Amino acid sequence: MSRKGWLLFCALCVIWGIPYLLIRIAVRELSPAQLVFFRTLPAALLLLPFALHRGELRTLVSRWRWLLAYTLAEIALPWLLLSHAEVQLPSSMAGLLVAAVPLIGAVLYRLAGTEERLDRRRLCGLVVGFAGVAALVGFDVSGGHPRAVVEVIVVALCYATGPLIISRRLAHLPALGVVTASLVITAVAYAPLGLRHLPATVSGETIAAVATLALVCTALAFMLFFALIAEVGPARATVITYVNPLVAVLLGVAILGEPLTAGIAVALPLIVGGSVLATSRSPQQRRASTAATR
Repeated sequence: MSRKGWLLFCALCVIWGIPYLLIRIAVRELSPAQLVFFRTLPAALLLLPFALHRGELRTLVSRWRWLLAYTLAEIALPWLLLSHAEVQLPSSMAGLLVAAVPLIGAVLYRLAGTEERLDRRRLCGLVVGFAGVAALVGFDVSGGHPRAVVEVIVVALCYATGPLIISRRLAHLPALGVVTASLVITAVAYAPLGLRHLPATVSGETIAAVATLALVCTALAFMLFFALIAEVGPARATVITYVNPLVAVLLGVAILGEPLTAGIAVALPLIVGGSVLATSRSPQQRRASTAATR
């Protein structure tokens, strides 16, 4: 990938490695629907003035059906399911299941006939990366509630579908307009449930978790994600799901003093190496790119 691609990739690996922990904190006091509402509303209010000033919402009218499909696949449905699942599942287990996104995406892109090609090098990277995530959080899913496991698998399917919709149907539209409209639609849709039965008091820890989810992990992250898809393609962009669980564990070690286990030591080279392989170009693609720039 280009230097810009790697910078965007690394930034999103960190930013989207945080939500699993933050969601786990927030659902202790908020319902899943309330969390989705309070995560999308501040982000929408932050981005809406900029989108209106640039006139980027008017250009979305002709693609409103695909915009709704993207909103459902990338935000409205998976965020509700993930929040509901993490009431019962550990955040590390959720991260492991979501790490199936690149594998699901590879199949979807092949079926859709996109130009993203799954050669042996990239397939090896996907397998190695998934093995690393498995080593990180363990293979045992028997302790999780079956319904919660299914919910996170659906989340992974949604997250694999979202980038495909962007690249095939929404790539020509302004990223800020698409992100803002999606957040506004989701916030409005969840407002009736999000404002019902609000808790009498909310801890500062929950407020901080929701604020970080809204401003950093949503408003900022989606702008970076659109830039990453434009730079490296939808399939390579989804490889961040391999590194996200690793980031969550490493933050726990560095900030919370959690133990550095053997699983982490084994997973680190597998996840990083798998991500490099899965995002690398074949020799033929590199030669073609070099020739095109001459």
